[in-house]
Amino acid sequence: MIGVLALIGAIRAPVLLDAQSAAPVTLTVEDSRSAALPGATISDPAGQLLGRTDATGRLTIPCTSPCRLRVMAQGFTPKSLLVEGDTTLHLAPAGSTEEVTVTAYRTPLGMLESPVTTRILSESALNSTAAVTLDDKLRQLPGVQLYRRSSSLVANPSSQGLSLRGLGSTAASRTLITEDDVPLNDPFAGWIRWQEQPELSLKSVELVRGGASDLYGSSAIGGVVNLIPVRPTSNFAELKSTGGSEGTYDNALRLQATRGPWGVLAAGGLIATDGYIQEAPWQRGPVDIASNVHSQNGMLLAQHERGSLRLMARGSGYNDARSNGTPDQTNGTRMWRYATGADWQGPHDGTLVARLYGSTEHFRQVFSNITNTPTAADPTCTYRCGESPTRFSLSPENELGAVAHWSQPLGAGLLFVAGADSHDVRVWDREQTYGATAALTNLHDHQRDTGAYGEAMWLHRQWTLTASARIDWFQNYDGQQLLWNGTAWNTSPPQPSQFSQHVFDPRMGISRKFLEHWAVSASGFRAFRAPSPNELYRTTQVGNMLTKPNFNLLSERATGWETGVASEWHWGTIRTSYFLTQVNRPIAALTINPTSSPILLMRENLGQIESRGVAVDFELAPQRWFSVDGGYQYAHATVSKGTQDLGNWIPEVARNMASLNLRAFRPRFGTLSLQSRLSGRQYDDDANTYLLHGFFRLDAYASHDFGKRMQLFAAGDNLFDRDIEVGKTPTTTLAQPRAARIGFLFRLGESAQ
Repeated sequence: MIGVLALIGAIRAPVLLDAQSAAPVTLTVEDSRSAALPGATISDPAGQLLGRTDATGRLTIPCTSPCRLRVMAQGFTPKSLLVEGDTTLHLAPAGSTEEVTVTAYRTPLGMLESPVTTRILSESALNSTAAVTLDDKLRQLPGVQLYRRSSSLVANPSSQGLSLRGLGSTAASRTLITEDDVPLNDPFAGWIRWQEQPELSLKSVELVRGGASDLYGSSAIGGVVNLIPVRPTSNFAELKSTGGSEGTYDNALRLQATRGPWGVLAAGGLIATDGYIQEAPWQRGPVDIASNVHSQNGMLLAQHERGSLRLMARGSGYNDARSNGTPDQTNGTRMWRYATGADWQGPHDGTLVARLYGSTEHFRQVFSNITNTPTAADPTCTYRCGESPTRFSLSPENELGAVAHWSQPLGAGLLFVAGADSHDVRVWDREQTYGATAALTNLHDHQRDTGAYGEAMWLHRQWTLTASARIDWFQNYDGQQLLWNGTAWNTSPPQPSQFSQHVFDPRMGISRKFLEHWAVSASGFRAFRAPSPNELYRTTQVGNMLTKPNFNLLSERATGWETGVASEWHWGTIRTSYFLTQVNRPIAALTINPTSSPILLMRENLGQIESRGVAVDFELAPQRWFSVDGGYQYAHATVSKGTQDLGNWIPEVARNMASLNLRAFRPRFGTLSLQSRLSGRQYDDDANTYLLHGFFRLDAYASHDFGKRMQLFAAGDNLFDRDIEVGKTPTTTLAQPRAARIGFLFRLGESAQ
């Protein structure tokens, strides 16, 4: 039986009642200097306007204590709060961190109330960075790292898994990416298409660190990254275009219109670069060429919103073509996504969200063997002289899913959340090998993950208690493999594994506020990640490392906890935490033959990996025109159990990581921002043979507005032109050298006034 849910504890989510049963409460709204803010809007959890503050910044409303309110004022960051009596609220200037997140508990919760660590990249933070792609923008946050260090502008898709909390990854990500309740991790391999979303279609990004399988199911071991999309609220157009070094360009367009209850939004973009040669100069040969990408994305959203019901439908497409550093090593993707659903604000502040979604994708890739044999064109060559194709892979896939969740306040301070989802993936892998062992492989596999969960939350005065649990039923079935050896079909090839697992993942948390500005918290969780079809059945190669699949892989199981101290003031927030996560049966690429060419690895379930450490996050705005944010993470991440690699560092995880971002804005001069990242050394393989040295990187962005419609900007990457090691496979590859871009942003419509 799938649906037995153990729910403990409770959370606070007060309910506004009618005036006849409520007492009057006066709310005073002030800025950070305690000056009154007249005209600030006060609304209830359903978004219904309760009134505006008068000239003294005050508004008296009826409510039953405690009641949840949403306060907004032009030029200031909105804030949600719980009111138990007459209260004075200070709003931070716009550009400061949004103080309420939804992703961690599927319901609004402030930083001091939340038992887990969350971070937000606002629209301003996304748009005022030097980075082109979303993965590079996320690296403003400490501890965020891809499987390898390279940008998705030049990286092979198989190196774009996301790592949080020092857990590392393989090609598959141990972090779940979602947008509007739809998972975005690649259904076949678990990696992430960072250029799939039109950049002007994103409003903000919420990041939750730590296991969240209790609400999100498979892959949410390290955390969840939720992309918050823009919704059409006015008639508006926005065009962005930039170009610069290495033939890099980024063009984006957004159009939106509203009429009555209807709204339409269309967005798209072109991102490309001629790229650079990733192979280190001292190791290059005639075969090495620039790694590059040419990609296109587009999205169309239509919605109908009337009263408490919103209906939506969205379709998107993505296409790219990549060169991976040699003439023959190429890959490409073509993907279509669709989603439809409804958001309903029910009676007594209950909310229902339902989505039906799907995707279809074709991924193609060519693998090759690099030779050191001199060629007729270059008889003096001694290294990386030529290549010969070894395999062509075509991987079509179809995805279909549904999700629904309901939240309902049950009384003052108590909220209940329940939901269910199902995710169905069908994949095919068609591979043609070349050479003396030419063969054709045709493989089919079917995976399904169905889960149901419940959550109870209770806020009482200064306490927040949360408890949630989820049961998943994961199936891998209906697999079939056919092999053609060049003359006949193999009548009895090894067949894909058929297995079914029931997984129970609970999470509990507690937070206690002190003296209005401080809170201590603790949380514990269990989480899991099912093996992807790519890990089970497909051979992959990066550089001279060939990784074989394993039909017998089992799901990863994680247990972890964290505890921390948080402080929130009108000038910013600071949070420190200690975390520990243990992953049993982690799927890792283990070195089988280090002397072969290519070096042979195989995916296996290790005994256990463990990551423990400390993290500091801060977002400060000491002046209205100046802000600084960033943080530091120390992660002692090692193999803690097993017969192989015991005590070794987890590959692709640096023990020390830090980021520091400075932003200044003056209407007369414009915006100037600096983004810096520091990373310690790490290893590129499980055996800890190939060391990647630490690095420091500094980027910069500047913009100036000419009127209300036009903005000019410039950006610089890797300003110190450091040689940053990306990988050793076993040859050394480097990150992007110093680069610069210039561009413009043009706005037209109501939002530009």
